[in-house]
Formats: sequence, structure tokens, C-alpha cells
Amino acid sequence: QVQLVESGGGLVQPGGSLRLSCAPIGFNWDRYAVGWFRQPPGKAREGITCISNTTGGGTTYYADSVKGRFTLSSDNSKNIVSLQMTKVEFEDSVVYHCPTLRRCAGPLFFTDTVHWGTGTLVIVSP
Repeated sequence: QVQLVESGGGLVQPGGSLRLSCAPIGFNWDRYAVGWFRQPPGKAREGITCISNTTGGGTTYYADSVKGRFTLSSDNSKNIVSLQMTKVEFEDSVVYHCPTLRRCAGPLFFTDTVHWGTGTLVIVSP
């Protein structure tokens, strides 16, 4: 079975930190870019960050809403892409998805996805 598995979501207080992870199941993702996006209820989908490759030395993109707060990294030895979230805000409460992409090319990267996972839920609450 080919899929992506996201993990690490949960309850976090405003201003706190959380680390999300994404890993491929059943396939090799070396040829793909990888990103994270979210879609709050009633709002447009937002591509928050992506990296051009998972093997090292890739370029990254960050949406203004998370720049300086979230950090995307790839650990090729563990075959994991992580999203370190810091200074979280109430608006960060949503399901986060980590798709593979044909390329990481700006804020609309989520329109060019290849593989999906079911996502992981982040809830920011006091």
C-alpha cells in the first residue's frame, strides 16, 4: 500500500511548540518534493511550507503566516520530513497534511500533489 503517514499532532497551548512528522509507506519519495498544507473550516487551503527534495540540500518555501515560527526539515537517514512548530497561535488549529509534490514552487504547491496522507490534527488551546 502506497501512502504517507503524518503524526505528532495533539493539544498545545498558545505560544507553545509541537513537532509533526511525515513518512512514506510503500514507496521511495526521493524523486519528489514534500510539503505541508492546511485548510481551516470555511477557509481556503493554505500551502504553508515545502521542500524541493528529501535527500538533502533542498530549497524551502514558507508562507508568510508561518515564516519565523515553523521550520521544515528532512532527515534522509530516517526517511522523515518534520515540521517544527513554535509560537503556535489559535489560528494554527487545523488538520495538517503532508503530500508529496512534483515540485516545491511557491504558495500553490498543493495543487500539484502526488501522494496524500490522512493528516494529523493540531489543537491550540489554553
